[in-house]
Amino acid sequence: MNPTEIFKCLSDNSRLRIVNSLMIEAMYVELLAERLDLSKSTVCFHLKKLMEAKIVSSRKEQYYTIYSLNEDVFQLTLGELVQAGCLGDHLPAQREDEYREQVIASCFKAGKLQCLPVQKMKRRIVLEKIAESFDKGRTYTEKEVNLIIADFHDDFCTIRKDLVEFSLLARKSGVYERVSPLAAQ
Repeated sequence: MNPTEIFKCLSDNSRLRIVNSLMIEAMYVELLAERLDLSKSTVCFHLKKLMEAKIVSSRKEQYYTIYSLNEDVFQLTLGELVQAGCLGDHLPAQREDEYREQVIASCFKAGKLQCLPVQKMKRRIVLEKIAESFDKGRTYTEKEVNLIIADFHDDFCTIRKDLVEFSLLARKSGVYERVSPLAAQ
């Protein structure tokens, strides 16, 4: 049960009318269409959305599919739904990780950087991947930095400059050091 999907689904007036009718009794599509003065195809469309959100369930009875409310959803208070939504807060982090992996897979082939993305977010992901090659707490000369970057891409000057601009490497008196993520903020 995804509270966000439930709230999104119930934000449609036709779906609310269907739910209201199903609160009275379980019904089949034709009866719902007749009572709500909607076409059968419209009712089917909205029932599909309600089923995807697990608000409505269905069962076969002879020739008809009977739709009824998922009582478990309607036993929950608004507070319980909101709290359940907060428990799913790990999903954005999971999506970020998936996005990061997609960017890396599309930009790197056999460990070599194919292209440096123009979009800032993608560029940062690529640069963070390259920055992982630098040990924390160790200092590097510019020549050492160039050699490490050259393993990824020939344009080590641009990448070195970007690593500094994105606060992934710090440069002081010609010496470079990897910046920890917390220190960069």
